Amino acid sequence: MTQRLTPAALAHWRRQPCDFIEQVLCDPASGKPYRLLPAERAFLAHSFEIGADGRLKYPEQIYSCGKKGGKTHFNAMLTLTTVLLFGGRHAEAVLCANDLEQSTGPVFEAIRKIIETSALLKAEAKITATKITFPAIDAIIQAIASDFAGAAGGNANIASFDEAWAYTSTRSVRLWDEMVPPPTRKIALRLTTTYAGFEGESSLLESLLKRGTAQPLVDKDLHAGDGILCFLTHEPIAPWQTDAWLAQMRQQLRANAYVRMIENRFVSSETTFVDPEWFERCVDADYRPGADARGTRRPAKSRDREMVANHQGGEHQGGMKRRVAALQ
Repeated sequence: MTQRLTPAALAHWRRQPCDFIEQVLCDPASGKPYRLLPAERAFLAHSFEIGADGRLKYPEQIYSCGKKGGKTHFNAMLTLTTVLLFGGRHAEAVLCANDLEQSTGPVFEAIRKIIETSALLKAEAKITATKITFPAIDAIIQAIASDFAGAAGGNANIASFDEAWAYTSTRSVRLWDEMVPPPTRKIALRLTTTYAGFEGESSLLESLLKRGTAQPLVDKDLHAGDGILCFLTHEPIAPWQTDAWLAQMRQQLRANAYVRMIENRFVSSETTFVDPEWFERCVDADYRPGADARGTRRPAKSRDREMVANHQGGEHQGGMKRRVAALQ
């Protein structure tokens, strides 16, 4: 392996970006070079396709799989590959925080650990709290908070968004808009890695996936066309996502959480007003309302639930017998 980021080495890896990842980038968990998953290799085969105008064919790219499918580290790999191999002069990557993060989210931490584990990159990089630079090629990777005003006027080769289901506020959607690939760079893209979100809340992600999956299939679960490259799968893609692990997740996660996080499917964010199991514990099968029974109804408001309570005077439970039902 070449010991420096020389022009000759960079030219070779531009022709074979998968070689760059598997020869240069090391997995922090094992200290050994990465081995790309088939889904990752298929995605990379199209990520850097160039059109007749010399620009990327797919400036919008989304990679969506279930939890623990390796998507955050894949984001880190693709970000490093874009900056170091295809960024040109003054290459720049911006890692954009979502509504649940400050600035240095999981992708920045993954990149930092990859660099510290990879001998070639460690010798070339300078790392600070929110910024990584490569002085030899004048490249920079910077993490920013969810501040659309501060991101205005950016000129990044790649803008990275991780867990796009959490980009739900007006502020984060405006940040997304600001980080559109600039026309001043031929190699420029917006990269999203995520699993599914909540219906009616994660509207940015929903619209992105709808557009992506409307394009022709070019590989298993991979769509490409009209400027967008979209991988969306509902199946496990990594060897560590075993049947035993999936069974464990079914036991440890609520049903809706399993569907969203593991199967990578959108779910409703609404929850039951009264859990059916709790209600069953309160049922007295022998209770019958008497002549003096009264009812109270609390109408539903907005997306709330309606409640009906029947009560009757008597000695039981401090002078009252109560029954509560939750109506959908």
